[in-house]
Amino acid sequence: MPLKLNTVTPEFKAKFEAFVGAKRETNENVDAVVASVIDAVRREGDNAVAEFTHQFDRLLLTPEEFRMPPEFIFNALKECDAETIEALEIAAKRIRAFHELQVPETIDYQDAEGVRLGARWTPVDAAGLYVPGGTAAYPSSVLMNAIPAIVAGVERIVIVVPTPDGLVNPLVLAAAHIVGVEEVYRIGGAQAVAALAYGTETIRPVDKIVGPGNAYVAAAKRRVFGVVGIDLIAGPSEILVVADSKNNPDWIACDLLSQAEHDTAAQSVLITDSVDFADKVMAAVEERLKHLPRSQIAAESWLNQGAVIVVEKLEEAVKLVDRIAPEHLELAVDTPEDLASEIRHAGAVFLGRYTPEAIGDYVAGPNHVLPTSRSARYSSGLGVSDFMKRTTFAACDKKSLARIGPAAATLAKAEGLNAHALSVMVRLNS
Repeated sequence: MPLKLNTVTPEFKAKFEAFVGAKRETNENVDAVVASVIDAVRREGDNAVAEFTHQFDRLLLTPEEFRMPPEFIFNALKECDAETIEALEIAAKRIRAFHELQVPETIDYQDAEGVRLGARWTPVDAAGLYVPGGTAAYPSSVLMNAIPAIVAGVERIVIVVPTPDGLVNPLVLAAAHIVGVEEVYRIGGAQAVAALAYGTETIRPVDKIVGPGNAYVAAAKRRVFGVVGIDLIAGPSEILVVADSKNNPDWIACDLLSQAEHDTAAQSVLITDSVDFADKVMAAVEERLKHLPRSQIAAESWLNQGAVIVVEKLEEAVKLVDRIAPEHLELAVDTPEDLASEIRHAGAVFLGRYTPEAIGDYVAGPNHVLPTSRSARYSSGLGVSDFMKRTTFAACDKKSLARIGPAAATLAKAEGLNAHALSVMVRLNS
């Protein structure tokens, strides 16, 4: 049974804090393995990538076989049913439309002292997208990672996708074709991250690496950060549903299971103001688990990571939500905007009874790459600006330098940086 809490009980605060602070990530120590893989790829390039791909994915490739031929990607479309391809195209169109609204504007103005100031945005030259492969392949991740990069204007976009035992998911390649990415390599794991960061004889390095992966991929992204940029370190998926008793308990049960089925470390939380409704939702979860294809994974997640929290009034949920800072937040109440306006920390918010989180995973438009493990307190989901950099500029003429230069020289001298002061004063004294 998942954790059950009630805010009226004296032990609530201690138990809630313990729940929030609990670690859900695997304890598997992968860092030493990842460090050796990255070091080998840096030293040996293609040979190391081939060796690790054979070792971990049971796939023997020559460097010439790393990259999937364009015709192979195109032909993958024929292996997918037309309805799924149409759904991918609908999703791609909606995701692009939303992300096009995120393109930052140039700042360029002249202040009261006559100094021209501003900032301009330019895309990174190359981005690498890590896409999980094999049976657990997600074509939606291709769309969510590639489209912001395309909108940002990134010239070179590279996909790496593992194909364990040679298993290729045609939907992933179909998604790559739909967004127009042709540079796709059939490699994964820490060796793929290292190849993207440092380059090999076959694979040119990129400037930023984004995309989800297992513990080895996450550890590799941590290690190469600084050599390249990264999006975020994704932890287990999360959903928090705030629901009143007017909801259909089965709907809410399905919402909770939508994340529980991802991973045994995923977390599903319900906050409600009704003990009776909480019991009905829990019963509905148990009933749905009897028929869910991934029931074993979902059941373990719900049992070990799930929680049901009963509050006296739904307004109490605001502080609890901000403390948890969930990846996904559903507000299944009469006036969700009222609650949403008070909540500060959530990766993505889904408003109302007819907006399940799953709609955001695929076709709503905003990105589904979101901060997990309470990192919504200080970070945001993937967007166009993640593939761009801001460069500021300033321009003085003789008059404007005369107005602001003396203050700069004074501050430079105060910091003991006399050459700084001189570079200003020689112009003022000319």
